[in-house]
Amino acid sequence: MLPFLRLCWQYLRAFVLIYLCLLAGNAISTLLPLKIPGSIIGMLLLFTLLSTQILPSSWVKPGCYLFIRHMALLFVPISVGVIKYYPQLVSQFGPLVISCLISSLITMLVVGYSSHYMHGIRRMKSDKESS
Repeated sequence: MLPFLRLCWQYLRAFVLIYLCLLAGNAISTLLPLKIPGSIIGMLLLFTLLSTQILPSSWVKPGCYLFIRHMALLFVPISVGVIKYYPQLVSQFGPLVISCLISSLITMLVVGYSSHYMHGIRRMKSDKESS
């Protein structure tokens, strides 16, 4: 019974932490004059907390693995909604592909440089502590 309760606690803690980051992102989004979705701000907040090791990754891993395992199921409602607008998508196919490629490239660059910067700061701190 104890291992089962421990597993339930790990899942509950992971979902609560992920959801708290989402809620904080939504709250920050309403305060900002920019139109950035709260879910994006929440993901950046979660990324920052994990990168700076304020939040241990072992606390959110169980929930993340569960979300990733069932990701295809989570995209079904969105896919059905997109099919409803098929004629508009076909007429705007070129601009959509170009914007997706450019935004994906920008996202990869920003995340790569941010992660490189964060890990460089952590490495410098550990070098100072060891000397």
